Amino acid sequence: MSEELKTLPLLPLREIVVFPNTAVPLFIGRAKSIFSVEKAYSSDKLIFLSAQKDAKIENPSEEDVYKVGTICKIIQLLRLPDGTLKVLVEGVSRGRMIRYFSNLEYFLVEVEIKTEVIEADVETKALLKLCKESLEEYVQYNKKISTEILNNLLEIEDPAEFSDRMAAILNLKLDQKQKLLETVSAKKRLEFLLNFLRGEIEIIKAEARIRERVKKQMEKTQRDYYLHEQMKAIQKELGEREDGRSDLAELEKRIKKKRMPKEVANIVRREFKKLSLMSPMSAEATVVRNYIDWLLSLPWYEKTTDNIDITKVERLLNEKHYGLEKPKQRIIEHLAVQKLTKKNKGPILCFVGPPGVGKTSLAKSIAEAIGRRFVRISLGGVRDEAEIRGHRRTYVGALPGKIIHGMRKAGTINPVFCLDEVDKIGMDFRGDPAAALLEVLDPEQNHSFHDHYLEVGYDLSQVLFITTANTLYTIPPALLDRMEIIELPGYTEEEKLEIAKHYLLPRQLEAHGLKPEWVPLNDKIILEIIRRYTKEAGVRNLEREIATICRKIAKEIAKDPESFKPFKINLYKLENLLGVPRYRYGVAEEKSQVGIATGLAWTETGGALLQIEAVIMPGKGHLQITGKLGEVMQESVQAAMSYVRSRALQLGLPLDFYRKVDIHVHVPEGAIPKDGPSAGITIATAIISALLKIPVKNTVAMTGEITLRGRVLPIGGLKEKLLAAIRGGIQTVIIPKENEKELKDINPKILKGLEVTLVENMDEVIKIALMLEDPNSLFKEAPILDVWQLVDLEKKFDEEKSVALEH
Repeated sequence: MSEELKTLPLLPLREIVVFPNTAVPLFIGRAKSIFSVEKAYSSDKLIFLSAQKDAKIENPSEEDVYKVGTICKIIQLLRLPDGTLKVLVEGVSRGRMIRYFSNLEYFLVEVEIKTEVIEADVETKALLKLCKESLEEYVQYNKKISTEILNNLLEIEDPAEFSDRMAAILNLKLDQKQKLLETVSAKKRLEFLLNFLRGEIEIIKAEARIRERVKKQMEKTQRDYYLHEQMKAIQKELGEREDGRSDLAELEKRIKKKRMPKEVANIVRREFKKLSLMSPMSAEATVVRNYIDWLLSLPWYEKTTDNIDITKVERLLNEKHYGLEKPKQRIIEHLAVQKLTKKNKGPILCFVGPPGVGKTSLAKSIAEAIGRRFVRISLGGVRDEAEIRGHRRTYVGALPGKIIHGMRKAGTINPVFCLDEVDKIGMDFRGDPAAALLEVLDPEQNHSFHDHYLEVGYDLSQVLFITTANTLYTIPPALLDRMEIIELPGYTEEEKLEIAKHYLLPRQLEAHGLKPEWVPLNDKIILEIIRRYTKEAGVRNLEREIATICRKIAKEIAKDPESFKPFKINLYKLENLLGVPRYRYGVAEEKSQVGIATGLAWTETGGALLQIEAVIMPGKGHLQITGKLGEVMQESVQAAMSYVRSRALQLGLPLDFYRKVDIHVHVPEGAIPKDGPSAGITIATAIISALLKIPVKNTVAMTGEITLRGRVLPIGGLKEKLLAAIRGGIQTVIIPKENEKELKDINPKILKGLEVTLVENMDEVIKIALMLEDPNSLFKEAPILDVWQLVDLEKKFDEEKSVALEH
């Protein structure tokens, strides 16, 4: 085998191998490759072509191309408008790269010419003949090879040329073509190509058998499943087992073991029979399988045994929750009735109160006390009826609603089911979820609750439903009618102190891995946190502040555990731990002022003090109202103003006082919306104080709706308002006489140190609220005139004024 060396330009190829004795068109785009082609074309037109190992490499090095390639002659070169080249090359002989010249404008290599080894034995002739026969058979199945190409190949008698040209037209992978190029023995190349052809022919025949078998199995209506059936046939041809059979057997075992109502069992068996006839890969089979899984995973008869020990329940509720005597008493009564009747039917309990007072945790404690499982779902922001009832199975990705999800999670048919934030359910074009809850929460209907997905009745009659809400006015009346309201009011300072000492602090110490002596919080410091760092009806923010103190102390201990010494937490240290106080304790005014009255307001987070300001300015009788007040509150200002005008003579004011002045009524914290009629007497007091220039006592707060005749009407949220008065340092609270009956339901401890004054009309309010030396001297004796007498009197005053001006 003679070998010689040549120095030739190199052209790296991407995803292609050029064989000797073949002509191939190539498109050249890389700069160095273009230089290589031009260099070769300008000399003897010989160039060395070698495939890249990785086609993604833009500028290949010596290691990035195969050593063995093809020495080719450039037959034709054409320059394209975009600067690229189109060349036609013809393979001359095999070559091996010996040396690679770098740092040039083009690729240049030294190549060793490899001489072909052509065996002239009988076996080589036999291989050549078999390859030609196999190629003829292969072309019958593969129509991509034309008859002309086949005839040209069959005329070739040289084994080396035949093997190279046949390798070029077959659908070989890059590594297979490179292997053939590196093989100099024509006999070995023929063996490789014969094996490849026979393998391809067998695969094509198998595909033909599969298609024929699938075609016979399928009907015209089943053509959509052609690809799947072809896959099944391939698996069968390979001798593999069909997937899914074992899953169906396991599912059948679950169906036999599961105890279900007769109607449900019939549906499950019918759906299982349908599933067994379906293809496991079809979309409908997945839907049916999911449906059967849901029916099997739901509890139908599984239940926990109630352990209603009234004494134990009472003790457990007292251990877990401080205060809340009325709610706990109502819960115990509810459970006592269940114990005696052995039935769960009864009112649905609805815990209503500000955030952080323990509504959800109270529901959880009930489940723990009676030995039932607890499930909670949040309804806040739910706007779609399907969230409650589920979607019909005709929809893609359909699932049951939240109720059925909760029952599967519980695993029993008698859990304690907490529907949290029932007051925050929305409604839009997709339906009204609150209407869907009517069936769930009605003891007369929920024994057969219909979820759209299940399409069978599900018994919810043994579930103990408890709902929670912050307000009642957003709950639809029909839904509210099905629930018994248990109010959980805000905590007093004393209650918060006890909760912090006995519940919140121990829990945070455990959560942070601290000892009690490391966090010495006494009553004075806890009260300071309550007053100056929180402003809430519940205790959620109070727990956060205690957790902040624990974290900061834990950080100090973690820095140097050996040298840490517990320190006393005083007011100065507290400010270092929690920062500057966020709230001013006692939001009542520091001194009595003219035109400023303190009202009592109800909010979702509890009660609050509301300052109402009124100023009098020279003007023409304009009444200005600011503070982002709602329509009802603006009407209260109008009603208060009309009352003051009607009592002008009794108050010692000129009848035409309103013509000479402008009155501006403002409620501070203008970014917060405010509404409601209960500030009526407060507004009237502020206006009267500004007109008479008599200060309003800063220790007095009031609430009540005012009428045009000065009557004081009842209001709501009395307990929360009284708690706000106590927190604000108020000494006297004025409330409507008709609210007297509600004082009996309020713990006497709350009223301790607070003087509650009951009034029926506005005159009483003025005498109590204003700083008068003699309250009885305010309302001067004046005749009670009707409206026409008042008009005549004003006309007389106007005439006298005109005469005075003329003189």
